[in-house]
Amino acid sequence: MLIPLPPQPAALPFPTSDWQQAPEPPAVTTLLDATFADPQPADTARTDAMVVVHRGRIVAERYRAGLGVNDTLPSWSMAKSILHAAVGVLVRDGRVDIAQPAVVPEWQSGGDPRARITLDHLLQMTPGLRFAEDYVRDDVSDVIKMLFRPGADDTGGFAANFPLDHTPGTVSNYSSGTSNIIARIVRDIVGHDEAYAGFLRREIFDRIGMTTALPKFDRSGTWIGSSYCFATAREFAKFGLLYMRDGVWDGARILPEGWVDYARTPAAAQPTDTPRGYGAHWWLLDHDDLGTFFASGYLGQYIFVAPALDVIVTRNGETSAASRPNVVELARQIIDVFR
Repeated sequence: MLIPLPPQPAALPFPTSDWQQAPEPPAVTTLLDATFADPQPADTARTDAMVVVHRGRIVAERYRAGLGVNDTLPSWSMAKSILHAAVGVLVRDGRVDIAQPAVVPEWQSGGDPRARITLDHLLQMTPGLRFAEDYVRDDVSDVIKMLFRPGADDTGGFAANFPLDHTPGTVSNYSSGTSNIIARIVRDIVGHDEAYAGFLRREIFDRIGMTTALPKFDRSGTWIGSSYCFATAREFAKFGLLYMRDGVWDGARILPEGWVDYARTPAAAQPTDTPRGYGAHWWLLDHDDLGTFFASGYLGQYIFVAPALDVIVTRNGETSAASRPNVVELARQIIDVFR
C-alpha cells in the first residue's frame, strides 16, 4: 500500500519564483558539514550540491567551493524521471494511452513481435529488448554507443532496432535506450527540437519555476531523455516537490491524477542486480518504511522524495559506482533526522 502524498502546508506558497526557508536542524548541519569538509570524505567522493526540503521549505543547502545556487548541474539519468512527467502531460491531455502498443516505426512491419510492447512496458523498463547498460566497457556497452557513436544522431532509432529477448512485461532491464524510445515517441507527438523544448518549458519547467532547465537534443530532434537535462540544485528540488505534491502545483494539476502513484508503484518485474526497486521511470528505495522513491543519475545525481516525512533531498556530484551506496546512506541519514 502506498504512503499518502502530503499536501502543501496551508498558506505556504509554492516556490515557483523562490523557496521559503526554515532553520537548519543541528543533526543535518553535522551531516552536511562532514560531507562538504575540505577535503571531502573519500567514501562519498566529490559532492557538488545538496538541498534538503522539509514541508515545502528549504531547511539546508550546501555547495562545493566555486559553486552556488545559480550554477546548473547535470541530471544524467534523473532526466528519465522528468521524461516520465512529459509522458504524464500527454496522458493528461488524452494524446497517448500507455496500455496500448507503442507507436514505433521499426516495429510496425507485419509479424514483428516487438509490436506487442506497450508504453507501460517501456516506462517500467520491462519491454524485453536487448540492451547493455554499461558505462565503462566500450566493447560491450550499448549506452556508450548510443550517446556518442554510432547512435548519437538518432538515439531513439538506435535503441528501437535492438531485438526482443524476453516476452514484454516479464523481465526488468534498466536501459537508457528504452527511455530514448519513449523520448522519440514524445517527439513524434509534440514536434522536433525547439517545438519539443517549448513543450517541456510550457507544460513543466515554466509552471514550476525551473527557469534554468536545459534539455539536450540529438540531431533527429529528439530530447535525449535518458540522460540530459541541466538545472540548478534548487530546481531539481522543485521537480521533486511536484511529485511530492501528487503532480499538483499551486492549485493546478500538471500531471494526471494517479500518475505519481504509477511512478512509485513497483513494476510487475523487478531488477535482479540491485536491491532497489523500480516503478515507472523512478526508483524505489529498498528497506524503507517512508515510501521513498527517487530519481537517480550516473555519478551520483539524486532526488529523494520521502512522503511519510514530507522530505526531499537532492544531491549532485561525482562518485564512483562502488561509493554510491554511501551517498544513498547519507540521504537516508538526513531523511531520518525528521522522524
